[in-house]
Formats: sequence, structure tokens, C-alpha cells
Amino acid sequence: MVSVPSPTPGAHSATAAEQPSAGQPPLPVKLVIAGGFGVGKTTAVGAISEIRPLTTEAAITEVAAGVDDLTHTPGKTTTTVAMDFGCITIDPTLKLYLFGTPGQDRFGFMWDDVVEGALGGLVIVDTRRLDDCYAAVDYFEHKDVPFAVAVNAFDGEVQHDLDEVRWALDISEHVPLVVFDARETGSVRDALLVVLDVALARAQSAAVS
Repeated sequence: MVSVPSPTPGAHSATAAEQPSAGQPPLPVKLVIAGGFGVGKTTAVGAISEIRPLTTEAAITEVAAGVDDLTHTPGKTTTTVAMDFGCITIDPTLKLYLFGTPGQDRFGFMWDDVVEGALGGLVIVDTRRLDDCYAAVDYFEHKDVPFAVAVNAFDGEVQHDLDEVRWALDISEHVPLVVFDARETGSVRDALLVVLDVALARAQSAAVS
């Protein structure tokens, strides 16, 4: 088992933005938080957002309960049917707008609209249900959108070593893989900054070439 690391206070390794002039608003950046059903997407948006998050939660009906696997989330009574939305100002130069995707396959038709214009994505993984995460990983790879994978440490730990998770999900070595806690503001922030670093590195590489 792997324990979740403590978040690094004030961590921000992105260096592309410069201090804006007086009165200039921060640069808006769209990031997507994706993953399977019940992995912690809505929780992560709620933990980090500086505004009250916009959610499209609907009650899980008996019919839906027969479709969605609630084995590892027995206390879950609602599900995202469209998207989650929140935002966080990283510093005076940068503001992240966060869009969470619905997790069920039957709402997959909405992903293209949610992801359009995003600089990068964070794919949340529950090691108890790795099969549910394949679709999100494949989606970002197919769309060639920079992304990172974050293993949500339910109860403060994960069930598999990160190398095992990378192998099981067939994640390329250039894709960052981290452990985080979707309930902790600092931990979510650090995971998002990893995505931002990957996206900025891709943009800088494209600019040079």
C-alpha cells in the first residue's frame, strides 16, 4: 500500500506566466477533471473551488443503481449527469476554470463538449476499480490532450504501487502519475499544477518546433 504524500504548501512550478500590469486580470485556463463513476471528480472540484461549485447532480434511482456499480461506493446517492464547474485563482497571473466530466459511459457523448478548449486534463483513478478508468485514459490519448493521472487515496492509502498502476492502465512514461486526496484542497491543487506543467511544456515545445 502507498500512503498519500502531504501537499507542498505554495507549490507552483509553472513559470511561463509573468507578473501582469496593474489591473490586468489573470489568464484564464480551462482544465478538465475526468475519470470513472464515483472516483472523486465532484469532490475534487468542491475541495479546490474558490466559488460555490456548479454541479449537475441527480439522485441515483433504482434503475440507475442496477447499471452503475455501487460496490465500492455504497453511500453514494447522487451522480453527475452533465458536468461540474469550479474555479481557483493560482496567483495574480493565472486562474484555472475546472470542468468535471460525468463518469458513466451513457453520458460519454458529452465529453467532447466538456473537453473542447481545455489546456489539459486530470484523470482520477480509484485503484479498487481500475477498469473504470480505461475509457478516460484512452480518451485523452486519442484526443492528444496533455493529461496527468491522479490516484485518489481513499482512506489515506492506495491498494497498488504506482508502477503497477502505470502498467495496468498502460500509461506512457511521459504521463505523470501521482497520488492525491480529492478531499484536501492542497492535494488537489498540487495535482492540478502537475497537469498545468505538462500542458505548458507541450505548448512551449510546440512553439519551439
